[in-house]
Amino acid sequence: MPPPNPDDPAALVGAFLAHLTQERGFSPLTEKSYARDLAALLHHSAGKPLRALHMHDIRHFVFKLHASGLSGRSLARMLSAWRSFYRYLIRQHGYSDNPCLGVRVPKSPGNLPHALSPEETAKLMAFDPDDLLEVRDRAMFELFYSSGLRLAELTGLTPKDIDFADGTVRVHGKGSKTRIVPVGRFALQALQAWLALRQGMTAQEENALFLSRQGKPISPRAVQYRLQARAARQQLDNPVFPHALRHSFASHLLQSSGDLRAVQEMLGHANISTTQVYTHLDFQHLAKIYDSAHPRAKRKNKPVR
Repeated sequence: MPPPNPDDPAALVGAFLAHLTQERGFSPLTEKSYARDLAALLHHSAGKPLRALHMHDIRHFVFKLHASGLSGRSLARMLSAWRSFYRYLIRQHGYSDNPCLGVRVPKSPGNLPHALSPEETAKLMAFDPDDLLEVRDRAMFELFYSSGLRLAELTGLTPKDIDFADGTVRVHGKGSKTRIVPVGRFALQALQAWLALRQGMTAQEENALFLSRQGKPISPRAVQYRLQARAARQQLDNPVFPHALRHSFASHLLQSSGDLRAVQEMLGHANISTTQVYTHLDFQHLAKIYDSAHPRAKRKNKPVR
C-alpha cells in the first residue's frame, strides 16, 4: 500500500489510525476516540495544512473548544491525541515540528471516580434471573466487579479466557497487553450457569464469551444499557455505568488490602499514578471511620478540665 500524501490531512489521519490498531494493538474503542479527536483538529484547522499549524493555532482551537463547553479533562485527552498524531507525522512523514507541545488546557476539578459501596454492589447483584439474557447479565456484572475489567476487555473475552480450575481470567488489555486476574466465587458460579446456556445461542465458530439475543458478540453499548436498567430495577439511588464496577473493584480491594501495587497489576495500569486516585477513595472511607470512632475526633467531646 503506497504511503499517504504528506499534505492530505484525511489520508494522514487514516494512516495514523491504522498504525494504532495494526502496529500498536489499540482497541476499536480507543481508535474511535482518536478518530473523534482528530476530526476536531481537521475541523478547526479549516483546510490549513497540518504542516503549517503553529502553537498559537492549537491554543486558539483549545480556546474555542473550551468556550463551546468542552471540559478541561476532555480537552486534555484531545490535546494528547493531537500530540501523538504529530509525533507520528514527524517520525513517519517528515514533519519537523509538533505545534501541540507546550500548549496547556484549563484544569478540571479533581472529581474522584464514582464507586458503589459494598452494600450497593451486593444489592445490584441480588436478583434471580428470569430468562437466558438475565443469566448472561448476572455473569457479566459479577465478572466485571470481581475482576475490575474495562468495558472493552469484558466484551472482548472468549470462553477459553476463563480458567475455572485456577479461578482466573486472561484479559486482553490496552496495547495488546495480557494479564491474568483472579475471579471470585460468585462470578465463577454465574459464569458456569451462563456457559451452560450459551451453547444453544450461537454457531460453534462464534468465540465471544458474552452474546446478544441474536447470538452475536454483545456490544459495549448494550452492556451499558443492561447495567443501567438492572440498577434501576434494583432501586439503586443513582445510575450505574460500567466503569463504576471497575472503580468499585479497585476501591473495595484497596480498602481491604492496602496493597496499591497489587491493585495496579490487576487493573492493568501502566503507571501507578493512575491507580493512586483510589487512595483518595480509601482515605475518604478511613476518614469517616475515624470521625465516627476515634474519641479525640468527636467534636462534641467536653473539654478536659
